[in-house]
Amino acid sequence: MEQYIVSARKYRPTTFKSVVGQQSLTHTLKSAIDSGHLAHAYLFCGPRGVGKTSCARIFAKTINCLHPTDNGEACNECESCVAFNEQRSLNIVELDAASNNSVDDIRNLIEQVRIPPQIGRYRVFIIDEVHMLSTAAFNAFLKTLEEPPAHAIFILATTEKHKILPTILSRCQIYDFSRITIPDIVDQLKYIAHNEGLNAEAAALNVIAQKADGAMRDALSIFDQVAASSGGNITYASTIENLNVLDHDYYFKLMEAFRTCNVTEALLIYKEIRDKGFDSLFFINGLAKHIRDMMVAATPQTHKLLDMGEDVAARFISESVKFHPKFYYMAMDLCNTCDLNYRTASNKQFLVELTLIKLCRLLEQPAPTPGGSGNNSPQQHKGASAQPQQSMQRQSNVATPTSATTARPAAASKPAETMPARPSATPSSSSTAEPKVAYTPIATAKPANMPPRIMINKPQQPAGTQNATAAATGSAASQRRLSAFTPDQMLAAWNDYIEQHPTEKVIVNTMRTALPARINDTLYEIQVENVGQVEFIKTRQTEIVEFLRQRLDNDMVAIDIKVKESGPAPKFWSPREIVEDMVQRNPQVRNFIQELGLGLA
Repeated sequence: MEQYIVSARKYRPTTFKSVVGQQSLTHTLKSAIDSGHLAHAYLFCGPRGVGKTSCARIFAKTINCLHPTDNGEACNECESCVAFNEQRSLNIVELDAASNNSVDDIRNLIEQVRIPPQIGRYRVFIIDEVHMLSTAAFNAFLKTLEEPPAHAIFILATTEKHKILPTILSRCQIYDFSRITIPDIVDQLKYIAHNEGLNAEAAALNVIAQKADGAMRDALSIFDQVAASSGGNITYASTIENLNVLDHDYYFKLMEAFRTCNVTEALLIYKEIRDKGFDSLFFINGLAKHIRDMMVAATPQTHKLLDMGEDVAARFISESVKFHPKFYYMAMDLCNTCDLNYRTASNKQFLVELTLIKLCRLLEQPAPTPGGSGNNSPQQHKGASAQPQQSMQRQSNVATPTSATTARPAAASKPAETMPARPSATPSSSSTAEPKVAYTPIATAKPANMPPRIMINKPQQPAGTQNATAAATGSAASQRRLSAFTPDQMLAAWNDYIEQHPTEKVIVNTMRTALPARINDTLYEIQVENVGQVEFIKTRQTEIVEFLRQRLDNDMVAIDIKVKESGPAPKFWSPREIVEDMVQRNPQVRNFIQELGLGLA
């Protein structure tokens, strides 16, 4: 019986051309070999199973080849290549730094560096997992790494570049290996399946490639596992069963339940998934990735972000058009929130079920857009928007005063989103029929229970009291009110504002202790206790001044807010000063002290 060799060893790359997924990097190495520009130290770093050590061996073999080919590959026929292929070449020395990480191990390596090659031009020292070397070993290696003999070349390989000392990194040419893409892994698995005479479905190979997470060695190990369990017939069903992978069909069924707002179906699918033994956290993360992939598939410009096979990608693209992009954004946010709360939840099943219910309810409600639209279903959107319009009509009929209803009936009966634009300043024939007003209400966001005297417009002043500038312009809205008022009227208006805000305790208490003091006819000073009260009143200053101007019928009213000036600091008396003051006030105290023989300590 022929000895079995695992695919990871049997199909390990032996030439630059056979390296999977690292075309740009291998092209750079071949160019360096062709031009003869070889560095004395290289650092190959990247994820596991992407070909770092394999490329190091191929590089060492190629630079010692006696008759390299025109395309920069080793000939595999010369004495050096044959010795390398038979694993008896003395020109290549490999050191596993994970188990040989002491200073003594590095010293032994340095002694071997002195020996020149017997065949070929270079001796290549490959140190795998170099980040495992101790700090002392790194320091012992520094000098040799910086100035090795002309025949020595070092190739360091690691999966964790950040653990290597900066002094080592500065002495090496660094090559970053990338994760192998799923299409590249699938193509390589198809080639191996064809060579081994195995029947493999494309969907099954795609699942293996996704499970490998960019590592070719992991993909080959998984491929051997599935091939052994399926008897050489690698199907999609046998693959997901063997690898305990959740089928995409479950996620597509869930998406259909979300689209139809079918809470029952979504919960039943989740129960079926749990009954198959899948962890709920694994499920919710898989659902989040599925929704993300559908969002990416919905836009042609982002199709290249789909890290999957062409067949699977085509299904995602066809299904993604059924949903509005806003659904994907909200759905991913719900899945992310569930993932964050999962570890601290006391009832994890309930948390996942609640998330599924929310996902089913997303399309039942209008999407939260500024315009109030965004729902996928026109009927649902129409029904959802009709009710707010009716309620707004009822509110406008109740809250609008009688005078405003008679003056502008059209504006009171329309909802907010259909209100006409504000009319321009240009006078029209229709505007002359409305009574002109001399001012505008103070604020637009007043409480509903505000007394009518604040909200009812005051008619304009007689023409005899109008300013000359306003008479020249002919516009009633621009005329200034300059009625005279007394300090008592100012105080009454100040107290009226306080009475209008009985529930706002802070502003009421502040204004009651800070009464206006007259500076001149229109300027009044407000003295408060501290700087905090100054800042607080300044936040309401515009509103207060406008209120006072309306009440006093004078547009020149202004207030100046200051902190009260504090008196002289109290004096702290010593006991001797107290006694001397008592003696000064009453001389008999001195006689009393002398008779009793009293004194200060």
